[in-house]
Amino acid sequence: MKVNMKSGLLAGCLALLGATCAVAQHDMHAMDHQSSAKLVQDVRAATQQYLNVNNATSAGYGALFGCVSGTDHGAMGIHYVNMSLLNGTVNVTTPQALIYEPQANGALTLVGVEYIVDMATWLKSNSGPPVLDGQVFTLVDAPNRYTVPAPFFELHVWAWRDNPQGSFVDWNNNVSCNAGQ
Repeated sequence: MKVNMKSGLLAGCLALLGATCAVAQHDMHAMDHQSSAKLVQDVRAATQQYLNVNNATSAGYGALFGCVSGTDHGAMGIHYVNMSLLNGTVNVTTPQALIYEPQANGALTLVGVEYIVDMATWLKSNSGPPVLDGQVFTLVDAPNRYTVPAPFFELHVWAWRDNPQGSFVDWNNNVSCNAGQ
């Protein structure tokens, strides 16, 4: 029996092995959640110094694109990108972008990070998209809404603001570009 891993894992397991597989699937989900929680905690530890945006600018990060909001829901915020980190590598301690939400008083609140890797550079020495602690990066093709001229891989990590859709989903309904309005 062939089982579609994305949509039919639990049903296929139950058909083949009964309730024992449901326990195994629950354990796999718990391990995925632990890995996700670990990545979020690792990102928090690595970026805590950037809660103050002045520390980010001192470290070479600068605002790019303005505040990015979704066309139908949620937002990302203002991306502060460190161009020197756009070098084709992925390291949990050095995200290429820090994401800030503008506040009504003009302050910026760190809400998450984005790891960004040029697709062509990455694929020169890798056979698939980057993976960070079990999280597979998303391909953003060109042309795109960000006017980035080449395809790139990206991964958002909402380490400083809960995202009801998940810690690694691009758009966050708990982030706004309306400066506290």
